[in-house]
Amino acid sequence: MSRSTRAAGRRSAPRANRSRHRSPRARTTSKAIGLTLLSALIPGSGLLMGGRKKLGAFVLTISIGLLVIAAYVGLTQRDSILALAVSPRQLLIATAAVVVLGVCWIWIVVSSHKLLRPVSMTYTGRLAGSMFVGLLCFGIAVPTTVAAQTVMAQRDLVGSVFQSEGDSKSATRPKVDKKDPWANTPRLNLLLLGADDGVGREGTRTDTVIVASIDTKTGDTALISLSRNWMRMRFPTDSPLHKVYPDGYWDPSKGNVEQPEYYLDSMYDNVPKAHPGILGQTDNEGADVVKLAASATLGLDIDYYMQVNLAGFRQIIDAVGGITVNVNYRVPIGGDYGDGPGSNTAKKPSGYIEPGPNQKLDGYHALWFARGRYGLSDPSRQERQRCTIHALVNSVNPATLVTKYQQIASAGKQVLRTDIPQEILPAFIELGLKVKSAKVTNVDLDKNKNFPTGKNPDYEAMQEIIQKAISPKTQPVASTPSTTTTKKPSSGSTNKSTPKPAVTPGTAENLNDACAYNPSQTGN
Repeated sequence: MSRSTRAAGRRSAPRANRSRHRSPRARTTSKAIGLTLLSALIPGSGLLMGGRKKLGAFVLTISIGLLVIAAYVGLTQRDSILALAVSPRQLLIATAAVVVLGVCWIWIVVSSHKLLRPVSMTYTGRLAGSMFVGLLCFGIAVPTTVAAQTVMAQRDLVGSVFQSEGDSKSATRPKVDKKDPWANTPRLNLLLLGADDGVGREGTRTDTVIVASIDTKTGDTALISLSRNWMRMRFPTDSPLHKVYPDGYWDPSKGNVEQPEYYLDSMYDNVPKAHPGILGQTDNEGADVVKLAASATLGLDIDYYMQVNLAGFRQIIDAVGGITVNVNYRVPIGGDYGDGPGSNTAKKPSGYIEPGPNQKLDGYHALWFARGRYGLSDPSRQERQRCTIHALVNSVNPATLVTKYQQIASAGKQVLRTDIPQEILPAFIELGLKVKSAKVTNVDLDKNKNFPTGKNPDYEAMQEIIQKAISPKTQPVASTPSTTTTKKPSSGSTNKSTPKPAVTPGTAENLNDACAYNPSQTGN
Protein backbone atom coordinates (compact mmCIF):
# COMPACT_ATOMS: atom_id res chain seq x y z
CA MET A 1 0.00 0.00 0.00
CA SER A 2 1.42 3.33 -1.05
CA ARG A 3 1.96 6.26 1.32
CA SER A 4 -0.76 8.27 -0.40
CA THR A 5 -3.23 5.42 -0.04
CA ARG A 6 -2.54 5.07 3.70
CA ALA A 7 -2.89 8.83 4.20
CA ALA A 8 -6.19 8.82 2.38
CA GLY A 9 -7.38 6.02 4.70
CA ARG A 10 -6.37 7.96 7.77
CA ARG A 11 -8.21 11.06 6.54
CA SER A 12 -11.33 9.12 5.73
CA ALA A 13 -11.72 7.61 9.24
CA PRO A 14 -12.30 10.88 11.12
CA ARG A 15 -14.85 11.91 8.52
CA ALA A 16 -16.79 8.74 9.24
CA ASN A 17 -16.67 9.42 13.01
CA ARG A 18 -17.81 13.01 12.54
CA SER A 19 -20.60 11.81 10.32
CA ARG A 20 -21.78 9.41 13.02
CA HIS A 21 -21.46 12.18 15.65
CA ARG A 22 -23.49 14.50 13.51
CA SER A 23 -26.21 12.00 12.71
CA PRO A 24 -28.73 13.81 14.97
CA ARG A 25 -28.41 16.79 12.61
CA ALA A 26 -30.07 14.91 9.75
CA ARG A 27 -33.34 16.81 10.03
CA THR A 28 -35.04 19.83 8.56
CA THR A 29 -34.71 23.40 9.83
CA SER A 30 -38.29 23.46 11.10
CA LYS A 31 -37.73 20.31 13.16
CA ALA A 32 -34.51 21.75 14.56
CA ILE A 33 -36.39 24.87 15.61
CA GLY A 34 -39.09 22.76 17.27
CA LEU A 35 -36.49 20.73 19.18
CA THR A 36 -34.73 23.94 20.23
CA LEU A 37 -38.01 25.15 21.71
CA LEU A 38 -38.29 21.83 23.55
CA SER A 39 -34.76 22.29 24.87
CA ALA A 40 -35.79 25.69 26.28
CA LEU A 41 -38.84 24.21 27.97
CA ILE A 42 -36.96 21.15 29.24
CA PRO A 43 -33.33 22.24 29.76
CA GLY A 44 -30.96 19.39 28.92
CA SER A 45 -33.23 17.60 26.45
CA GLY A 46 -31.64 19.39 23.47
CA LEU A 47 -28.15 18.40 24.58
CA LEU A 48 -29.27 14.78 24.87
CA MET A 49 -30.79 14.77 21.38
CA GLY A 50 -27.73 16.54 19.99
CA GLY A 51 -25.38 13.79 21.12
CA ARG A 52 -23.97 15.35 24.31
CA LYS A 53 -25.55 12.66 26.45
CA LYS A 54 -23.51 13.04 29.66
CA LEU A 55 -23.81 16.81 29.71
CA GLY A 56 -27.46 16.64 28.72
CA ALA A 57 -28.26 14.11 31.47
CA PHE A 58 -26.47 16.31 34.01
CA VAL A 59 -28.34 19.47 32.98
CA LEU A 60 -31.68 17.65 32.86
CA THR A 61 -31.10 16.19 36.34
CA ILE A 62 -30.20 19.61 37.73
CA SER A 63 -33.27 21.18 36.11
CA ILE A 64 -35.66 18.59 37.48
CA GLY A 65 -33.97 18.79 40.87
CA LEU A 66 -34.39 22.56 41.02
CA LEU A 67 -38.08 22.28 40.08
CA VAL A 68 -38.67 19.64 42.78
CA ILE A 69 -36.85 21.73 45.39
CA ALA A 70 -38.79 24.86 44.39
CA ALA A 71 -42.11 23.00 44.62
CA TYR A 72 -41.20 21.52 47.99
CA VAL A 73 -40.08 24.83 49.45
CA GLY A 74 -43.08 26.69 48.04
CA LEU A 75 -45.57 24.19 49.45
CA THR A 76 -43.99 23.34 52.81
CA GLN A 77 -41.48 26.04 53.75
CA ARG A 78 -43.48 29.27 53.73
CA ASP A 79 -41.63 30.55 56.79
CA SER A 80 -38.31 30.15 55.00
CA ILE A 81 -39.61 32.09 51.98
CA LEU A 82 -40.86 34.89 54.22
CA ALA A 83 -37.51 35.03 56.00
CA LEU A 84 -35.71 35.25 52.65
CA ALA A 85 -38.05 38.00 51.42
CA VAL A 86 -37.09 40.31 54.30
CA SER A 87 -33.38 39.54 54.67
CA PRO A 88 -31.16 41.97 52.69
CA ARG A 89 -28.27 39.48 52.64
CA GLN A 90 -30.38 36.57 51.39
CA LEU A 91 -32.10 38.81 48.85
CA LEU A 92 -28.68 39.74 47.42
CA ILE A 93 -27.81 36.05 47.14
CA ALA A 94 -31.20 35.40 45.51
CA THR A 95 -30.52 38.14 42.95
CA ALA A 96 -27.18 36.58 42.02
CA ALA A 97 -28.81 33.16 41.76
CA VAL A 98 -31.53 34.49 39.43
CA VAL A 99 -28.94 36.08 37.13
CA VAL A 100 -26.76 32.95 37.04
CA LEU A 101 -29.74 30.71 36.28
CA GLY A 102 -30.85 33.04 33.49
CA VAL A 103 -27.37 33.07 31.88
CA CYS A 104 -27.10 29.27 32.12
CA TRP A 105 -30.53 28.85 30.57
CA ILE A 106 -29.58 31.04 27.62
CA TRP A 107 -26.33 29.10 27.14
CA ILE A 108 -28.25 25.81 27.13
CA VAL A 109 -30.64 27.06 24.44
CA VAL A 110 -27.83 28.35 22.20
CA SER A 111 -25.71 25.21 22.63
CA SER A 112 -28.67 22.93 21.96
CA HIS A 113 -29.54 24.72 18.75
CA LYS A 114 -25.96 24.43 17.48
CA LEU A 115 -26.09 20.69 18.01
CA LEU A 116 -29.57 20.23 16.57
CA ARG A 117 -29.47 22.36 13.41
CA PRO A 118 -28.81 20.56 10.07
CA VAL A 119 -25.23 20.29 8.81
CA SER A 120 -26.10 22.09 5.63
CA MET A 121 -28.60 24.93 5.84
CA THR A 122 -29.76 27.50 3.38
CA TYR A 123 -29.29 31.16 4.19
CA THR A 124 -33.01 31.45 4.87
CA GLY A 125 -32.98 28.47 7.24
CA ARG A 126 -29.92 29.74 9.11
CA LEU A 127 -31.53 33.18 9.46
CA ALA A 128 -34.81 31.70 10.68
CA GLY A 129 -33.00 29.54 13.24
CA SER A 130 -30.90 32.44 14.50
CA MET A 131 -33.92 34.70 14.81
CA PHE A 132 -35.88 32.05 16.71
CA VAL A 133 -32.99 31.43 19.12
CA GLY A 134 -32.67 35.18 19.60
CA LEU A 135 -36.35 35.43 20.48
CA LEU A 136 -36.02 32.56 22.94
CA CYS A 137 -33.01 34.21 24.58
CA PHE A 138 -34.87 37.50 24.74
CA GLY A 139 -37.86 35.72 26.30
CA ILE A 140 -35.55 34.35 28.98
CA ALA A 141 -33.54 37.51 29.52
CA VAL A 142 -36.53 39.83 30.07
CA PRO A 143 -38.22 37.93 32.95
CA THR A 144 -34.80 37.19 34.44
CA THR A 145 -33.97 40.90 34.46
CA VAL A 146 -37.38 41.84 35.86
CA ALA A 147 -37.07 39.19 38.56
CA ALA A 148 -33.60 40.41 39.53
CA GLN A 149 -34.79 44.05 39.61
CA THR A 150 -37.81 43.10 41.71
CA VAL A 151 -35.68 41.24 44.23
CA MET A 152 -33.30 44.20 44.43
CA ALA A 153 -36.27 46.56 44.88
CA GLN A 154 -37.45 44.42 47.79
CA ARG A 155 -33.94 44.50 49.27
CA ASP A 156 -33.81 48.27 48.90
CA LEU A 157 -37.23 48.64 50.56
CA VAL A 158 -36.36 46.40 53.50
CA GLY A 159 -33.01 48.11 54.01
CA SER A 160 -34.46 51.62 53.72
CA VAL A 161 -37.57 51.26 55.89
CA PHE A 162 -36.88 48.42 58.31
CA GLN A 163 -33.71 48.59 60.37
CA SER A 164 -32.30 45.78 62.46
CA GLU A 165 -32.46 46.21 66.22
CA GLY A 166 -28.71 46.70 66.36
CA ASP A 167 -28.80 49.54 63.79
CA SER A 168 -31.81 51.45 65.14
CA LYS A 169 -32.87 53.08 68.39
CA SER A 170 -36.31 53.23 69.96
CA ALA A 171 -37.51 54.40 73.37
CA THR A 172 -40.74 52.39 73.20
CA ARG A 173 -40.07 49.22 71.19
CA PRO A 174 -40.82 45.99 73.12
CA LYS A 175 -38.37 43.13 73.52
CA VAL A 176 -39.73 39.96 71.96
CA ASP A 177 -38.60 36.45 71.10
CA LYS A 178 -37.39 36.71 67.50
CA LYS A 179 -38.31 33.09 66.78
CA ASP A 180 -41.90 33.49 68.02
CA PRO A 181 -42.69 37.21 68.45
CA TRP A 182 -46.37 36.65 69.30
CA ALA A 183 -45.85 33.91 71.90
CA ASN A 184 -46.79 36.29 74.72
CA THR A 185 -48.73 38.78 72.58
CA PRO A 186 -52.38 37.75 72.08
CA ARG A 187 -53.06 41.14 70.47
CA LEU A 188 -50.59 43.25 68.54
CA ASN A 189 -51.29 46.98 68.76
CA LEU A 190 -49.91 48.95 65.84
CA LEU A 191 -49.99 52.76 65.71
CA LEU A 192 -50.68 54.14 62.23
CA LEU A 193 -49.60 57.75 61.79
CA GLY A 194 -50.38 60.01 58.86
CA ALA A 195 -47.94 62.92 59.06
CA ASP A 196 -48.71 66.11 57.16
CA ASP A 197 -45.48 67.98 56.49
CA GLY A 198 -46.51 69.59 53.22
CA VAL A 199 -45.76 73.05 51.81
CA GLY A 200 -46.97 75.89 54.06
CA ARG A 201 -46.90 73.74 57.19
CA GLU A 202 -44.70 74.60 60.15
CA GLY A 203 -43.28 71.33 61.42
CA THR A 204 -45.05 68.01 61.20
CA ARG A 205 -48.58 67.34 62.43
CA THR A 206 -50.08 63.88 62.68
CA ASP A 207 -53.48 64.56 61.14
CA THR A 208 -54.24 60.83 61.11
CA VAL A 209 -53.79 58.66 64.20
CA ILE A 210 -55.27 55.16 64.15
CA VAL A 211 -54.54 52.17 66.36
CA ALA A 212 -54.91 48.76 64.73
CA SER A 213 -55.44 46.10 67.39
CA ILE A 214 -54.79 42.71 65.76
CA ASP A 215 -55.60 39.27 67.12
CA THR A 216 -52.33 37.42 66.44
CA LYS A 217 -54.08 34.04 66.14
CA THR A 218 -56.97 34.91 63.83
CA GLY A 219 -55.92 38.21 62.24
CA ASP A 220 -59.21 39.85 63.27
CA THR A 221 -58.50 43.57 63.49
CA ALA A 222 -60.15 46.44 65.35
CA LEU A 223 -59.41 49.96 64.08
CA ILE A 224 -59.56 52.76 66.65
CA SER A 225 -59.40 56.34 65.38
CA LEU A 226 -58.10 59.07 67.67
CA SER A 227 -59.43 62.58 67.15
CA ARG A 228 -56.84 65.15 66.10
CA ASN A 229 -58.19 67.76 68.57
CA TRP A 230 -58.07 65.68 71.76
CA MET A 231 -56.48 67.50 74.71
CA ARG A 232 -55.15 66.13 78.02
CA MET A 233 -53.57 63.10 76.33
CA ARG A 234 -51.99 61.03 79.09
CA PHE A 235 -48.58 59.46 79.52
CA PRO A 236 -47.67 56.24 81.39
CA THR A 237 -46.81 56.84 85.04
CA ASP A 238 -43.31 55.40 84.56
CA SER A 239 -42.56 57.74 81.63
CA PRO A 240 -40.47 60.92 82.12
CA LEU A 241 -43.24 62.77 80.28
CA HIS A 242 -45.71 61.96 83.06
CA LYS A 243 -43.64 64.09 85.42
CA VAL A 244 -43.83 66.99 82.97
CA TYR A 245 -47.55 66.51 82.21
CA PRO A 246 -49.02 64.79 85.30
CA ASP A 247 -52.58 65.88 84.38
CA GLY A 248 -52.23 65.14 80.69
CA TYR A 249 -50.96 67.15 77.76
CA TRP A 250 -52.44 70.62 78.26
CA ASP A 251 -51.75 73.91 80.04
CA PRO A 252 -53.92 74.24 83.19
CA SER A 253 -52.94 77.91 83.54
CA LYS A 254 -55.01 78.75 80.45
CA GLY A 255 -58.15 77.26 81.93
CA ASN A 256 -60.61 74.75 80.52
CA VAL A 257 -60.62 76.14 76.99
CA GLU A 258 -59.61 74.81 73.60
CA GLN A 259 -55.81 74.83 73.35
CA PRO A 260 -54.82 73.96 69.76
CA GLU A 261 -51.11 73.83 70.61
CA TYR A 262 -51.95 71.00 73.01
CA TYR A 263 -54.06 68.98 70.62
CA LEU A 264 -53.06 65.42 69.80
CA ASP A 265 -51.96 66.40 66.31
CA SER A 266 -49.38 68.82 67.75
CA MET A 267 -47.63 66.32 70.06
CA TYR A 268 -45.41 64.78 67.40
CA ASP A 269 -43.70 68.12 66.74
CA ASN A 270 -44.17 70.18 69.90
CA VAL A 271 -43.13 67.76 72.66
CA PRO A 272 -39.69 66.88 71.18
CA LYS A 273 -39.06 70.60 70.62
CA ALA A 274 -39.99 71.46 74.21
CA HIS A 275 -38.21 68.50 75.80
CA PRO A 276 -35.51 67.20 73.42
CA GLY A 277 -34.01 63.88 74.44
CA ILE A 278 -36.37 63.36 77.37
CA LEU A 279 -37.12 59.78 76.30
CA GLY A 280 -33.50 58.81 75.70
CA GLN A 281 -32.03 57.46 72.49
CA THR A 282 -34.56 57.18 69.69
CA ASP A 283 -34.64 57.57 65.92
CA ASN A 284 -38.11 59.19 65.94
CA GLU A 285 -38.90 60.94 69.21
CA GLY A 286 -42.18 62.35 67.89
CA ALA A 287 -43.53 58.88 67.07
CA ASP A 288 -42.44 57.56 70.48
CA VAL A 289 -44.24 60.46 72.19
CA VAL A 290 -47.50 59.66 70.37
CA LYS A 291 -47.08 55.94 71.08
CA LEU A 292 -46.76 56.55 74.81
CA ALA A 293 -49.72 58.95 74.82
CA ALA A 294 -51.95 56.58 72.84
CA SER A 295 -50.99 53.68 75.12
CA ALA A 296 -51.87 55.48 78.35
CA THR A 297 -54.96 57.20 76.95
CA LEU A 298 -56.56 54.12 75.37
CA GLY A 299 -55.39 51.60 77.96
CA LEU A 300 -53.44 49.58 75.37
CA ASP A 301 -49.80 48.63 75.05
CA ILE A 302 -48.78 50.04 71.68
CA ASP A 303 -46.06 47.80 70.27
CA TYR A 304 -44.89 49.48 67.05
CA TYR A 305 -45.70 52.41 64.81
CA MET A 306 -45.99 52.79 61.05
CA GLN A 307 -45.75 56.38 59.82
CA VAL A 308 -46.83 57.48 56.34
CA ASN A 309 -46.04 60.86 54.85
CA LEU A 310 -49.45 61.96 53.59
CA ALA A 311 -47.88 64.08 50.87
CA GLY A 312 -46.36 60.90 49.42
CA PHE A 313 -49.32 58.62 50.17
CA ARG A 314 -50.69 59.25 46.69
CA GLN A 315 -47.58 57.56 45.25
CA ILE A 316 -48.48 54.29 46.96
CA ILE A 317 -52.09 54.47 45.73
CA ASP A 318 -50.91 55.15 42.18
CA ALA A 319 -48.40 52.30 42.45
CA VAL A 320 -51.15 49.76 43.20
CA GLY A 321 -53.31 51.14 40.40
CA GLY A 322 -55.75 53.15 42.53
CA ILE A 323 -58.41 52.10 45.02
CA THR A 324 -62.17 51.59 44.73
CA VAL A 325 -64.39 53.22 47.36
CA ASN A 326 -67.99 54.23 47.91
CA VAL A 327 -68.42 58.01 48.15
CA ASN A 328 -71.54 58.79 50.17
CA TYR A 329 -71.37 62.59 50.11
CA ARG A 330 -69.39 65.37 48.45
CA VAL A 331 -65.80 65.35 49.70
CA PRO A 332 -63.85 68.62 49.30
CA ILE A 333 -60.53 68.81 47.49
CA GLY A 334 -58.44 71.35 49.38
CA GLY A 335 -59.93 74.25 51.23
CA ASP A 336 -58.75 75.94 54.44
CA TYR A 337 -60.56 77.84 57.17
CA GLY A 338 -57.57 80.11 57.68
CA ASP A 339 -57.44 79.70 61.45
CA GLY A 340 -55.83 77.29 63.87
CA PRO A 341 -52.28 75.89 63.95
CA GLY A 342 -50.96 74.58 60.67
CA SER A 343 -53.55 76.47 58.63
CA ASN A 344 -52.82 78.44 55.49
CA THR A 345 -54.68 81.39 53.99
CA ALA A 346 -58.45 80.95 54.05
CA LYS A 347 -59.73 79.56 50.75
CA LYS A 348 -62.56 77.52 49.32
CA PRO A 349 -62.09 73.96 48.02
CA SER A 350 -60.81 73.75 44.45
CA GLY A 351 -63.31 71.00 43.69
CA TYR A 352 -65.20 68.03 45.09
CA ILE A 353 -65.25 64.26 44.81
CA GLU A 354 -68.88 63.65 43.92
CA PRO A 355 -70.99 60.90 45.54
CA GLY A 356 -71.30 57.54 43.85
CA PRO A 357 -70.73 53.80 44.37
CA ASN A 358 -67.61 51.92 43.33
CA GLN A 359 -65.54 54.95 42.42
CA LYS A 360 -62.01 54.23 41.25
CA LEU A 361 -59.72 56.90 42.71
CA ASP A 362 -56.14 57.64 41.76
CA GLY A 363 -53.57 58.71 44.35
CA TYR A 364 -54.46 62.40 44.23
CA HIS A 365 -58.19 61.90 44.73
CA ALA A 366 -57.72 59.03 47.22
CA LEU A 367 -55.58 61.32 49.37
CA TRP A 368 -58.29 63.99 49.41
CA PHE A 369 -60.97 61.37 50.02
CA ALA A 370 -59.07 60.49 53.21
CA ARG A 371 -58.08 64.05 54.17
CA GLY A 372 -60.88 66.33 52.99
CA ARG A 373 -62.58 68.08 55.92
CA TYR A 374 -63.71 71.53 54.75
CA GLY A 375 -67.34 71.73 55.86
CA LEU A 376 -67.28 68.15 57.21
CA SER A 377 -66.88 66.68 60.69
CA ASP A 378 -63.79 65.00 62.09
CA PRO A 379 -65.64 61.68 62.70
CA SER A 380 -66.64 61.55 59.03
CA ARG A 381 -63.03 62.10 58.02
CA GLN A 382 -61.86 59.39 60.42
CA GLU A 383 -64.33 56.96 58.88
CA ARG A 384 -63.11 57.82 55.37
CA GLN A 385 -59.53 57.25 56.51
CA ARG A 386 -60.44 53.79 57.80
CA CYS A 387 -62.26 53.03 54.54
CA THR A 388 -59.20 54.17 52.58
CA ILE A 389 -56.99 51.73 54.50
CA HIS A 390 -59.59 49.00 54.02
CA ALA A 391 -59.75 49.66 50.27
CA LEU A 392 -55.96 49.72 49.98
CA VAL A 393 -55.65 46.33 51.70
CA ASN A 394 -58.32 44.89 49.39
CA SER A 395 -56.69 46.31 46.27
CA VAL A 396 -53.34 44.62 46.78
CA ASN A 397 -53.53 41.23 45.04
CA PRO A 398 -50.87 38.86 43.66
CA ALA A 399 -51.27 40.19 40.11
CA THR A 400 -50.69 43.76 41.30
CA LEU A 401 -47.64 42.75 43.31
CA VAL A 402 -46.08 40.91 40.37
CA THR A 403 -46.64 43.65 37.80
CA LYS A 404 -46.15 46.77 39.92
CA TYR A 405 -43.99 45.73 42.81
CA GLN A 406 -41.02 47.90 41.82
CA GLN A 407 -43.22 51.03 41.84
CA ILE A 408 -44.78 50.00 45.15
CA ALA A 409 -41.37 49.41 46.73
CA SER A 410 -39.99 52.67 45.37
CA ALA A 411 -42.93 54.64 46.77
CA GLY A 412 -42.85 52.77 50.06
CA LYS A 413 -39.24 53.54 50.89
CA GLN A 414 -39.86 57.27 50.34
CA VAL A 415 -42.96 57.65 52.52
CA LEU A 416 -42.71 55.02 55.26
CA ARG A 417 -41.03 55.11 58.67
CA THR A 418 -41.34 52.46 61.37
CA ASP A 419 -39.70 50.95 64.42
CA ILE A 420 -40.57 47.39 63.37
CA PRO A 421 -37.20 45.58 63.33
CA GLN A 422 -36.03 43.46 60.42
CA GLU A 423 -35.68 40.43 62.66
CA ILE A 424 -39.45 39.95 63.08
CA LEU A 425 -40.58 40.91 59.58
CA PRO A 426 -41.40 37.28 58.58
CA ALA A 427 -43.86 37.07 61.49
CA PHE A 428 -45.36 40.43 60.47
CA ILE A 429 -45.87 39.31 56.87
CA GLU A 430 -47.54 36.10 58.00
CA LEU A 431 -49.82 38.08 60.32
CA GLY A 432 -50.60 40.47 57.47
CA LEU A 433 -51.81 37.54 55.35
CA LYS A 434 -54.22 36.61 58.15
CA VAL A 435 -55.48 40.18 58.41
CA LYS A 436 -56.27 40.36 54.68
CA SER A 437 -58.73 37.46 54.96
CA ALA A 438 -60.00 38.20 58.49
CA LYS A 439 -62.68 40.48 59.93
CA VAL A 440 -61.90 44.18 60.22
CA THR A 441 -64.09 46.31 62.49
CA ASN A 442 -64.30 49.94 63.53
CA VAL A 443 -64.57 50.70 67.24
CA ASP A 444 -66.99 53.59 67.76
CA LEU A 445 -65.77 55.61 70.77
CA ASP A 446 -69.11 57.48 71.00
CA LYS A 447 -68.17 61.06 70.18
CA ASN A 448 -71.43 62.62 71.37
CA LYS A 449 -71.02 61.18 74.83
CA ASN A 450 -67.26 60.90 75.34
CA PHE A 451 -65.73 63.80 73.40
CA PRO A 452 -68.26 66.27 72.04
CA THR A 453 -65.33 68.71 72.12
CA GLY A 454 -61.61 68.15 72.47
CA LYS A 455 -61.25 69.98 75.78
CA ASN A 456 -61.84 67.14 78.23
CA PRO A 457 -62.51 63.73 76.64
CA ASP A 458 -63.75 60.90 78.84
CA TYR A 459 -60.85 58.52 78.36
CA GLU A 460 -62.05 56.06 81.02
CA ALA A 461 -65.31 55.53 79.13
CA MET A 462 -63.36 55.04 75.88
CA GLN A 463 -61.13 52.43 77.52
CA GLU A 464 -64.20 50.45 78.60
CA ILE A 465 -65.53 50.50 75.03
CA ILE A 466 -62.18 49.37 73.63
CA GLN A 467 -61.76 46.51 76.10
CA LYS A 468 -65.28 45.31 75.38
CA ALA A 469 -64.65 45.43 71.64
CA ILE A 470 -61.36 43.49 71.68
CA SER A 471 -62.10 40.99 74.47
CA PRO A 472 -62.41 37.35 73.34
CA LYS A 473 -66.01 36.38 72.64
CA THR A 474 -67.71 33.01 72.55
CA GLN A 475 -69.61 34.08 69.45
CA PRO A 476 -68.60 36.60 66.80
CA VAL A 477 -70.19 40.01 67.27
CA ALA A 478 -70.67 42.12 64.17
CA SER A 479 -73.14 44.45 62.60
CA THR A 480 -76.43 43.07 61.35
CA PRO A 481 -75.67 40.74 58.44
CA SER A 482 -77.55 40.93 55.18
CA THR A 483 -80.21 38.29 54.67
CA THR A 484 -80.63 38.94 50.95
CA THR A 485 -77.26 37.87 49.67
CA THR A 486 -74.58 35.38 50.49
CA LYS A 487 -71.80 37.43 48.96
CA LYS A 488 -69.74 39.29 51.53
CA PRO A 489 -69.91 43.02 50.78
CA SER A 490 -66.70 44.94 50.62
CA SER A 491 -65.52 48.49 50.22
CA GLY A 492 -66.47 49.53 46.73
CA SER A 493 -68.32 46.29 45.98
CA THR A 494 -71.94 47.44 46.37
CA ASN A 495 -73.51 48.62 43.16
CA LYS A 496 -76.72 50.05 44.57
CA SER A 497 -77.75 51.98 47.61
CA THR A 498 -78.32 49.80 50.67
CA PRO A 499 -79.38 51.11 54.07
CA LYS A 500 -76.45 51.21 56.43
CA PRO A 501 -77.10 48.95 59.44
CA ALA A 502 -77.82 50.92 62.59
CA VAL A 503 -74.82 51.04 64.88
CA THR A 504 -75.15 51.51 68.61
CA PRO A 505 -72.64 54.11 69.81
CA GLY A 506 -69.73 52.49 71.56
CA THR A 507 -69.86 49.20 69.63
CA ALA A 508 -67.71 47.57 66.96
CA GLU A 509 -68.90 47.96 63.37
CA ASN A 510 -67.80 45.80 60.48
CA LEU A 511 -65.90 47.97 57.98
CA ASN A 512 -67.66 46.25 55.10
CA ASP A 513 -70.85 47.85 56.42
CA ALA A 514 -69.24 51.15 57.43
CA CYS A 515 -67.77 51.62 53.95
CA ALA A 516 -70.85 50.53 51.99
CA TYR A 517 -72.67 52.93 49.67
CA ASN A 518 -75.23 54.95 51.61
CA PRO A 519 -76.01 58.34 50.01
CA SER A 520 -78.19 59.36 52.97
CA GLN A 521 -75.01 60.23 54.86
CA THR A 522 -74.02 63.89 54.96
CA GLY A 523 -70.55 63.83 56.52
CA ASN A 524 -71.65 66.26 59.25
